[in-house]
Amino acid sequence: MTSAYQHILSDVADGIMQITLNRPDKLNAYTATMGAELAAAFDLADADDAVRVVLVTGAGRGFCAGADMSAGAGAFDTTSAEGSVSFGDVSGGRPARSGGSGMVGAVFECRKPSICAFNGAAVGVGLTLTLPMDIRIAADTAKFGFVFARRGLVPEAGSAWFLPRLVGLPQALRWCLDGALFSADEALKGGLVSEVTTAEELLPRARAIARSVADNTAPISVAITRQMLWRLSPQDSPWPALQVDGALAMALGATDDVREGVSAFLEKRPPSFPGKVSSGMPKSYPWWEG
Repeated sequence: MTSAYQHILSDVADGIMQITLNRPDKLNAYTATMGAELAAAFDLADADDAVRVVLVTGAGRGFCAGADMSAGAGAFDTTSAEGSVSFGDVSGGRPARSGGSGMVGAVFECRKPSICAFNGAAVGVGLTLTLPMDIRIAADTAKFGFVFARRGLVPEAGSAWFLPRLVGLPQALRWCLDGALFSADEALKGGLVSEVTTAEELLPRARAIARSVADNTAPISVAITRQMLWRLSPQDSPWPALQVDGALAMALGATDDVREGVSAFLEKRPPSFPGKVSSGMPKSYPWWEG
């Protein structure tokens, strides 16, 4: 199934939604339309039980060169017609989800895990838009940069929260205060990506990771697990996690998913989990809204 957009491509096949940033002649430079379309695609993934994993990459030789600066010096001035192209509100009234609206909210709140495959340069918003995603891998030719201070800006898209969570405060400070470009190897050493491949191996490897998740894990379990890790790991003690995970483990323990998972393990066969994210989430989810 393929969906029609202006600045991205989206296709669903065999449980994987692949989203491709699709402005290759502009190195996939970010626009407000692209952000709104990413939000719409992640919303569709969240609601569609046929989607198990979202995979995001870029068309052509770049992943995303950052905000579209074709308007020149006023490219970031959202009070102008030129600036609104990149950062104006074109959401069409998309509602906020759990306090998060727009593209960042859609990615973070999505109940499906997401994988980013950096096929080329990812700079500024072209990098921060990936931080709410769960797994990031990169081609060895990719370059990265939190260049905001070199443009007179500050890190956006919630990256002041996401980046230190992913790589630690010292590494986040080093990259953001300097604003220089850095290599895929440095991104790997710093913890921004989990592995680096050749350009040719990138998408097959990303799809192999997606395939492993889709074929071997329970949809409801994965949906809850990613939210537990994102939301509970910043707590100052383990007690909030213990208050949540015990009740969830007991609720899930009585489900057909767990029976199937145990049976498949004992019978040495692939699992076929019956639970659906659209209708089978435990009553205590989302616990943070209770």
